[in-house]
Amino acid sequence: MQNMFNRRIALRAGVLAAAATPLMPGIASAAFALRWNPDPGVDGLKAFAGVEDDRSGSHSGVKHIFAESAQYRFVMHKSDRDGSDRQRQEVRGMAKNGSRVDMKKGETWRYNYQMFVPPTLKATTSFTHIFQVKHTGVASPVVTMSLYRAGSRETVEMRLFGAGQAKLGVTDLAPLRNKWIDVEIEMKVADSGSLRYSLKDNGTTVVNASRSGFDTWLGGSQAHPKWGIYRSLGDSGQLQDTYLLLRDMKAYRNE
Repeated sequence: MQNMFNRRIALRAGVLAAAATPLMPGIASAAFALRWNPDPGVDGLKAFAGVEDDRSGSHSGVKHIFAESAQYRFVMHKSDRDGSDRQRQEVRGMAKNGSRVDMKKGETWRYNYQMFVPPTLKATTSFTHIFQVKHTGVASPVVTMSLYRAGSRETVEMRLFGAGQAKLGVTDLAPLRNKWIDVEIEMKVADSGSLRYSLKDNGTTVVNASRSGFDTWLGGSQAHPKWGIYRSLGDSGQLQDTYLLLRDMKAYRNE
């Protein structure tokens, strides 16, 4: 009787553990291994392969990208320029112990982090990207998470450039402002790849969207994420001095 009781307890514990572990279609969450988890206060901006802080020198002597004690801060001024028609304050790629951490063809990666979008960071009728995946030497992004405006409605959405800029996971921006939002992006980089994208507001899922069978490998030898603010000057009435905050950044690779 005691052995049977112990087996029942063990079985129940296993069921509960499995229920607590979300699964992707065809991919067990336990198969993901943590590959990057920077501490802003310790690793600073060395956590990234590149820092694009006013790379055109439009705002000389002013710093725009900061590693603070527990978060990364990206500051954008109305006067900042990255060419004649756009602005950029971004970090590029991941680094650990002085070496790049890249996405290779055929791999599946998951990014988890929290973001804080203040009221001054407006959506625009042109592009305002706050996350991208790119390939070195390829002009087009693979995917972007962007803030878009249509009339008075502002949204957060993914755009899939390997699928003709198809939109994925569109949701209203207003309820997500001025608070920490959980972001999860899971992507297989391949000629026929996939993307899953979710946002959570205080534990409540507001976006959980996915698409597969589109091109997420646009060339080169590696893919890498970019974070920060990259926006067009085309919707000038929406542009203000602003910032974006990120924290608890992690990257996992499916093993």
